[in-house]
Amino acid sequence: MFAAIGGTQEDVLETLRRNCVPWLERMMVDGKYFGWITFDGDRPVASAGLMLMDWPPGPFDPVGEIRGYILNVFVEPEYRGRGLARVGVEACMAESRRRGIRVITLHASDAGRPLYEKLGFGATNEMRYLEPAGD
Repeated sequence: MFAAIGGTQEDVLETLRRNCVPWLERMMVDGKYFGWITFDGDRPVASAGLMLMDWPPGPFDPVGEIRGYILNVFVEPEYRGRGLARVGVEACMAESRRRGIRVITLHASDAGRPLYEKLGFGATNEMRYLEPAGD
Protein backbone atom coordinates (compact mmCIF):
# COMPACT_ATOMS: atom_id res chain seq x y z
CA MET A 1 0.00 0.00 0.00
CA PHE A 2 2.67 2.53 1.01
CA ALA A 3 4.82 1.56 -1.98
CA ALA A 4 1.88 2.22 -4.32
CA ILE A 5 1.13 5.57 -2.68
CA GLY A 6 4.74 6.61 -3.25
CA GLY A 7 7.00 9.02 -1.44
CA THR A 8 8.44 6.49 1.01
CA GLN A 9 12.03 5.35 0.63
CA GLU A 10 12.62 1.66 -0.06
CA ASP A 11 14.70 1.16 3.11
CA VAL A 12 11.84 2.63 5.17
CA LEU A 13 9.36 0.34 3.40
CA GLU A 14 11.53 -2.68 4.23
CA THR A 15 11.75 -1.67 7.90
CA LEU A 16 7.99 -1.19 7.90
CA ARG A 17 7.41 -4.68 6.43
CA ARG A 18 9.71 -6.25 9.02
CA ASN A 19 7.96 -4.55 11.93
CA CYS A 20 4.36 -4.61 10.75
CA VAL A 21 3.91 -8.38 10.51
CA PRO A 22 4.68 -9.08 14.19
CA TRP A 23 2.54 -6.10 15.21
CA LEU A 24 -0.43 -7.36 13.17
CA GLU A 25 -0.03 -10.89 14.51
CA ARG A 26 0.04 -9.64 18.11
CA MET A 27 -2.92 -7.31 17.61
CA MET A 28 -5.01 -10.05 15.97
CA VAL A 29 -4.22 -12.51 18.78
CA ASP A 30 -5.21 -9.81 21.31
CA GLY A 31 -8.50 -9.20 19.45
CA LYS A 32 -7.57 -5.60 18.69
CA TYR A 33 -7.19 -5.81 14.90
CA PHE A 34 -9.48 -7.29 12.28
CA GLY A 35 -8.64 -7.37 8.60
CA TRP A 36 -10.54 -8.11 5.42
CA ILE A 37 -8.84 -9.04 2.17
CA THR A 38 -10.55 -9.44 -1.19
CA PHE A 39 -8.94 -11.94 -3.54
CA ASP A 40 -9.11 -12.46 -7.29
CA GLY A 41 -8.16 -16.12 -7.37
CA ASP A 42 -4.97 -16.32 -5.33
CA ARG A 43 -4.15 -12.63 -5.70
CA PRO A 44 -5.06 -10.17 -2.91
CA VAL A 45 -6.56 -7.10 -4.60
CA ALA A 46 -8.19 -5.09 -1.80
CA SER A 47 -7.96 -4.73 1.94
CA ALA A 48 -9.32 -2.90 4.96
CA GLY A 49 -8.51 -3.14 8.65
CA LEU A 50 -10.17 -2.18 11.90
CA MET A 51 -8.13 -1.48 15.00
CA LEU A 52 -9.83 -1.29 18.39
CA MET A 53 -8.36 1.35 20.71
CA ASP A 54 -8.96 1.88 24.40
CA TRP A 55 -10.45 5.37 24.62
CA PRO A 56 -12.00 7.26 27.50
CA PRO A 57 -15.70 8.14 27.45
CA GLY A 58 -16.24 11.53 25.86
CA PRO A 59 -18.88 13.81 24.38
CA PHE A 60 -19.37 11.66 21.26
CA ASP A 61 -19.85 8.51 23.33
CA PRO A 62 -20.21 9.24 27.06
CA VAL A 63 -20.32 5.55 28.04
CA GLY A 64 -18.06 3.82 25.49
CA GLU A 65 -14.46 2.90 26.26
CA ILE A 66 -13.40 1.65 22.83
CA ARG A 67 -12.97 3.57 19.60
CA GLY A 68 -12.59 2.02 16.17
CA TYR A 69 -9.90 3.11 13.75
CA ILE A 70 -10.05 2.08 10.10
CA LEU A 71 -6.72 1.62 8.36
CA ASN A 72 -5.03 -0.31 5.57
CA VAL A 73 -7.79 0.48 3.07
CA PHE A 74 -6.26 -0.22 -0.31
CA VAL A 75 -7.35 -1.44 -3.74
CA GLU A 76 -4.90 -2.41 -6.47
CA PRO A 77 -5.14 0.22 -9.24
CA GLU A 78 -6.61 -2.07 -11.89
CA TYR A 79 -9.42 -3.14 -9.49
CA ARG A 80 -10.53 0.35 -8.48
CA GLY A 81 -14.00 1.60 -9.28
CA ARG A 82 -15.65 -1.74 -8.47
CA GLY A 83 -16.77 -0.91 -4.93
CA LEU A 84 -14.11 -3.02 -3.21
CA ALA A 85 -12.99 -0.23 -0.87
CA ARG A 86 -16.63 0.37 0.10
CA VAL A 87 -17.09 -3.33 0.90
CA GLY A 88 -14.01 -3.30 3.13
CA VAL A 89 -14.95 -0.11 4.96
CA GLU A 90 -18.53 -1.34 5.42
CA ALA A 91 -17.16 -4.58 6.92
CA CYS A 92 -15.16 -2.49 9.41
CA MET A 93 -18.23 -0.43 10.23
CA ALA A 94 -20.39 -3.53 10.67
CA GLU A 95 -17.85 -5.09 13.04
CA SER A 96 -17.78 -1.84 15.03
CA ARG A 97 -21.58 -1.83 15.28
CA ARG A 98 -21.57 -5.49 16.31
CA ARG A 99 -19.24 -4.56 19.17
CA GLY A 100 -21.28 -1.50 20.19
CA ILE A 101 -18.58 0.94 19.10
CA ARG A 102 -20.11 4.32 18.27
CA VAL A 103 -17.03 6.32 17.24
CA ILE A 104 -14.86 5.30 14.28
CA THR A 105 -12.05 7.40 12.90
CA LEU A 106 -9.70 7.14 9.93
CA HIS A 107 -7.28 9.17 7.89
CA ALA A 108 -8.41 9.76 4.31
CA SER A 109 -6.41 10.19 1.17
CA ASP A 110 -7.78 12.70 -1.32
CA ALA A 111 -8.94 9.77 -3.46
CA GLY A 112 -10.70 8.07 -0.53
CA ARG A 113 -12.40 11.13 0.93
CA PRO A 114 -15.54 11.02 -1.31
CA LEU A 115 -16.23 7.39 -0.33
CA TYR A 116 -15.83 8.09 3.37
CA GLU A 117 -18.08 11.14 3.16
CA LYS A 118 -20.77 9.05 1.41
CA LEU A 119 -20.56 6.57 4.30
CA GLY A 120 -21.11 9.34 6.86
CA PHE A 121 -17.56 10.26 7.90
CA GLY A 122 -16.85 13.94 8.47
CA ALA A 123 -13.65 15.96 8.67
CA THR A 124 -12.22 16.65 12.14
CA ASN A 125 -9.81 19.13 13.65
CA GLU A 126 -7.03 16.60 14.26
CA MET A 127 -3.44 17.77 14.35
CA ARG A 128 -0.21 15.74 14.40
CA TYR A 129 3.25 16.09 15.89
CA LEU A 130 6.16 13.91 14.79
CA GLU A 131 9.14 13.57 17.10
CA PRO A 132 12.32 14.20 15.10
CA ALA A 133 14.21 10.99 14.28
CA GLY A 134 17.25 10.40 16.49
CA ASP A 135 20.66 9.71 15.05
